[in-house]
Amino acid sequence: MMSEPVKLRAQNQAHCKDCSLAPLCLPLSLNTEDMDCLDQIVKRGRPLKKGEFLFRQGDTFESVYAVRSGALKTFNISDNGEEQLTGFHLPSELVGMSGMDAQ
Repeated sequence: MMSEPVKLRAQNQAHCKDCSLAPLCLPLSLNTEDMDCLDQIVKRGRPLKKGEFLFRQGDTFESVYAVRSGALKTFNISDNGEEQLTGFHLPSELVGMSGMDAQ
């Protein structure tokens, strides 16, 4: 049985410009207006434990997440129920942007 996705609550509004990984991250190339838009959808929450889900395939898009430490694995579930690895995400990478395509 798979665990439920982790519910993250915003802790003190996070801003990309204040992140220690900002020099390495995608937002480095954004102008101020675009950075402000990105800040509206990036959420900061508690660290995940091994095996916890940040979101699931098919979930409604809610946010983009920035990896600050450790690594995340992303995968799809095939029609026969097997995991199909789609990526490993390391610090300074954004996760969940593909969810915007479904909207």
